[in-house]
Amino acid sequence: MNLRTVLSACAACAVLLLVALAAAIAFGGPTRPQPMLSISNPFRNVDYSALPPLSHYAARDGTQLAYRRYAPAGGAAARGSVVLVHGSSANSQSVHPLAQSLAGAGFAVYALDIRGHGDSGPHGDIAYIGQLDDDLQDFTGSVRPPRPSTLAGFSSGGGFAIRVAGGARQALFDNYLFLAPYTSRRAASFRPNAGGWVAVGVPRVVALTLLNRIGVTRYNHLPVVAFAVGNASAAGLVGTYSYALVTNFQPDEAYQDDIRAIREPAAVLAGVDDEVFLAARFAQVFAEAGRPDIPVTLVPGSGHIGLTLDAQARAAVVAAVAKLDAATRPMPASASQAPAPIGERAY
Repeated sequence: MNLRTVLSACAACAVLLLVALAAAIAFGGPTRPQPMLSISNPFRNVDYSALPPLSHYAARDGTQLAYRRYAPAGGAAARGSVVLVHGSSANSQSVHPLAQSLAGAGFAVYALDIRGHGDSGPHGDIAYIGQLDDDLQDFTGSVRPPRPSTLAGFSSGGGFAIRVAGGARQALFDNYLFLAPYTSRRAASFRPNAGGWVAVGVPRVVALTLLNRIGVTRYNHLPVVAFAVGNASAAGLVGTYSYALVTNFQPDEAYQDDIRAIREPAAVLAGVDDEVFLAARFAQVFAEAGRPDIPVTLVPGSGHIGLTLDAQARAAVVAAVAKLDAATRPMPASASQAPAPIGERAY
């Protein structure tokens, strides 16, 4: 085979690869799964009459991002604070009963509308991977939650909490509580398609991952996952996530490194009957990451959404936060202002 033939073959392969990438990006997006009623139906019985109004803080790009504040019951001084991060597709309203329970126990509670959700910018997308980390630092710097402070994330929000807890800005909070957290599609706790909650546009994910590895990010706004919600816009939910948002709203790809790098007190809670994740395997996930010391508690009788709605589960969350606070050594309030370069990670 002469050189000209080899070069022609290489050129043909390159053309085929470009065509395949273009096709995956253009046509490889997700299809909407059927609504998952076990996720949506429990909210029908929630009383939102005491839902606090939205407040806003300015992120570094000038965007006004939303949150709800719950004052400690009875006007008492806060015994500490809890910042709640909702799950995928949702917003601050979804953790209302849990926030009420924590406020009733004397905590100042802040329920966030993560960027891309609720009243925090356009739904389903962010500007760059790492923007959510920046937003969280901007929140703590602006609002200054009372110490000791706990970041408690649910489901995908729990995965984001793992990302923060194992990253360069973990000192923003004194404690971390992971509620039925998403860790990775490769983790032992993951059910296929999250039990029917998500559909992934695998071809597009693969193509965009390859492009990101060579620094091409211009297509990161394209949707790559769809959620099993009905009329998402009518319900104030988010139907799809872009590549940038789904990548940022979870642990890093090397999720075990994130878990291994956690230095602040942390704990895991999940419902025994979780239909999205395999709750009985959360202990295995953390042990395999080298952190069997992070306790995992399973709440009887609770499913995935029930972990934030059921009275028994909410009481377990309150007890877990109190236990973390009892063991923590609060950082100075100024620690929440410590700058971190955009996108910086530490392991």
